[in-house]
Amino acid sequence: MKILAFSSIRSDYDLLSPLYKLLNNDSSINFKLLLSGSHLSTACGYTKKYIIDDGFKILASIETLINSDSNKSRLKTTSLLLQNSIDIIDEFSPDLLLYAGDREDVIIYSLISQFLHIPSIHFYGGDHEEDGHQDTYIRHATSKLSTYHFVSTKEHRNRLLALGEPSYRIQNIGSISLDKFFDFNLLDIKSSFNLSFLSNFALVIFHPIEGENSGEIFNNILKVLESKNIFSFISYPNTDPGYEKIIQIIENNKENKQFIFYKNLPRNLFLTLFKKCDFIIGNSSAGIYEAATIKKAAINVGKRQKNRLTVKNVIFSDINIDNISNSIETIFSEKFQDSLKTVQNPYGDGKSAQKAYKLIKTLDFKKNLIKFEDPLKVAHE
Repeated sequence: MKILAFSSIRSDYDLLSPLYKLLNNDSSINFKLLLSGSHLSTACGYTKKYIIDDGFKILASIETLINSDSNKSRLKTTSLLLQNSIDIIDEFSPDLLLYAGDREDVIIYSLISQFLHIPSIHFYGGDHEEDGHQDTYIRHATSKLSTYHFVSTKEHRNRLLALGEPSYRIQNIGSISLDKFFDFNLLDIKSSFNLSFLSNFALVIFHPIEGENSGEIFNNILKVLESKNIFSFISYPNTDPGYEKIIQIIENNKENKQFIFYKNLPRNLFLTLFKKCDFIIGNSSAGIYEAATIKKAAINVGKRQKNRLTVKNVIFSDINIDNISNSIETIFSEKFQDSLKTVQNPYGDGKSAQKAYKLIKTLDFKKNLIKFEDPLKVAHE
């Protein structure tokens, strides 16, 4: 069996990497990855090297990223992926395609699945944010073009049913991204970053979002952290439009001894930071999906991730300095800290990769490749 997975950014690679290991270790499976986007950009940390270090075979690396910080550049980047991957995929002739999430690339993979008649699995479908961002539309459109759906929660399953996808195409396996927290090596943070001293600290992951002044929000977060004397490890943003303003603010704060900025980190080091931090703040899905597994407080600033399924470890904060400051004070309260002890993650139990692997070995993907079902009939079953 030949399986091809796709990745254009570190975040979507980490969503499925525990499953990739299982597939790669199966001698009956010829598993390969097709890489594009920021994985190949030195400005974004050239994350292809981490995938090579993980021992995976790369079918092809396609340079697609157009660095112009605009919505047009996202579309042009996507068009380059479509134009340059079709023949490569057709020649490899995989039996199954795997892709995850909601970035614009996934709709290209789902189109290739349909037009080249290759069965596919879309992971993390059925999720929904009410933040107006394109991610939600792309996610739902991709689901309609995909053969099977491996979802994270019952709610996501129900949403796909509402979109007219029949139940036999949907498998609720939980979130594979959680599995990595149960199988990694804790590292020494001080020696890793050459620090003489480290006490409490925050993990900051903030990405631009259309319709908000992302630079101002990011700057407000840093101001509050500085005013409260909270040492912070801060990631660079992804390549969505608006990232240049965030990077400029990072450049302006590089000499601040309270902050350490990074583009990408080895998995064990990042997971160590996540495990050891006092809280995560920003607007990353890591705060929504993953923080509850390690019982960490997560402050989501702004409208990104709005109305996603969350539990009591997550606080949604307005974008002004006072609200951000009050949110930090709330999570340090005795009442909130006590509530974290009983947090249960609704997205999974850390065993999702194994569930996905077993399904891939047993499902008849070719049998259900063609989608005959009428959404009206599905809705009334």
